[in-house]
Amino acid sequence: MPLHRLTSVTMGVPNVEETSAYYREFGLSPADDGWFATRDAGRQLRIVHAPTRRLVDLHIGVDDADDLDRAAGNLHRLGIDVRRGPGFISAVEQATGTVAYLEIADRFEQETVAAARYNGPGRYERAGQRAPGVVSTDQVRPRKLGHAVLGSTDFEGTQAFFVAGLGFKVSDYIKGVGAFMRCSTDHHNVLVLAAPVSFLHHTSWQVDDIDEVGRGAHLMLEDHPERHVWGLGRHYGGSNFFWYLKDPAGNFSEYYSDMDCIVDDQLWTPEDLQGARSLYSWGPPPPPSFLHPDDLAAMMAGAHTR
Repeated sequence: MPLHRLTSVTMGVPNVEETSAYYREFGLSPADDGWFATRDAGRQLRIVHAPTRRLVDLHIGVDDADDLDRAAGNLHRLGIDVRRGPGFISAVEQATGTVAYLEIADRFEQETVAAARYNGPGRYERAGQRAPGVVSTDQVRPRKLGHAVLGSTDFEGTQAFFVAGLGFKVSDYIKGVGAFMRCSTDHHNVLVLAAPVSFLHHTSWQVDDIDEVGRGAHLMLEDHPERHVWGLGRHYGGSNFFWYLKDPAGNFSEYYSDMDCIVDDQLWTPEDLQGARSLYSWGPPPPPSFLHPDDLAAMMAGAHTR
């Protein structure tokens, strides 16, 4: 596909310093001008000031100028204004106010990490030693940004912006209220959900395996149990292991591993997910605050007074 990766996101929060400290502890490496880097993909998160928490912008990699022209034409046909710059175009998604940038960028080739060795019935891949996941004391450091999830007051319009406008592909639907969309071979890079107010629900960060999902969350919760939101579990949409935590601004942050990969569009059929399957395959049931964050009412009231 012409789109090939989610390059970065900018998160707006009212408490920049406190939120930045959280993401340093989460395992991202601070850079300059509010940026944070992942282990493999460089600068992928920028934190800036905003009156309420929101996704300010996201950047998507494309191959060449033809890809930019194609997307610009699609956006114009939707009646959306496009700004052009050297090597990029940008457009505002109206319901959420998020600015999407398509930019010419090198394709991201992630180095192979050796799979963890597991013992199983009749299979002893690790003999005479404890599992690395129980003896490691290193900080868990995310490999790359996986996806961002947006609540939108115009779910269909936001979906059209990403799919018909920018060129994302739909991987699965949450019947009537959500769409998992990809701009890479990952199952999803953006999930849009119908919501009473537009907001950033969560960002998701890849780690090596289920041990790192659990170990990362354990370390984050050791002195701050109030950060826990939901986990450990495994999603159906995307198949990934997950654990969700809450940052000081109220955004959720997810450690994930083992995401579905869609290399050939012809071999994948989107499903209309309903009920529990739209949320998870196994794990504890999601708390009400995951589906309806505690500060949603305050954000709604603020939106009506602006």
